[in-house]
Amino acid sequence: GIQIISVQPDTKPKGCAGCNRKIKDRYLLKALDKYWHEDCLKCACCDCRLGEVGSTLYTKANLILCRRDYLRLFGVTGNCAACSKLIPAFEMVMRAKDNVYHLDCFACQLCNQRFCVGDKFFLKNNMILCQTDYEEGLMKEGYAPQVR
Repeated sequence: GIQIISVQPDTKPKGCAGCNRKIKDRYLLKALDKYWHEDCLKCACCDCRLGEVGSTLYTKANLILCRRDYLRLFGVTGNCAACSKLIPAFEMVMRAKDNVYHLDCFACQLCNQRFCVGDKFFLKNNMILCQTDYEEGLMKEGYAPQVR
């Protein structure tokens, strides 16, 4: 976590891990066993100051990140319901009920037709089906709506 420490006037100034200059402010931040100016401890992606109250610090691959960017870059959205592989958090996904899919995997699981914006799709027994295959399936099962 991040500690905010008020600097005693008689202590030797500490060097900032961000800019390497001495910290002469009244407060300094202690994080990752190093000391920082309040302005120097910020997210590598969005530049938000991490010393603000209640923010958490995430580090990965030498980057210091806020929670939102950390999850966006390194988090995981879940497993694709079609191919079962992990979907990284920053990748676009398709959602259907509780399932998430890679964009490339979101296709009818019988005829492999990809869906375009506005196409109807159906979830049956956890399979995604296009309207044609769904309706054909209903016909085969014999409970297709009666056409008058």
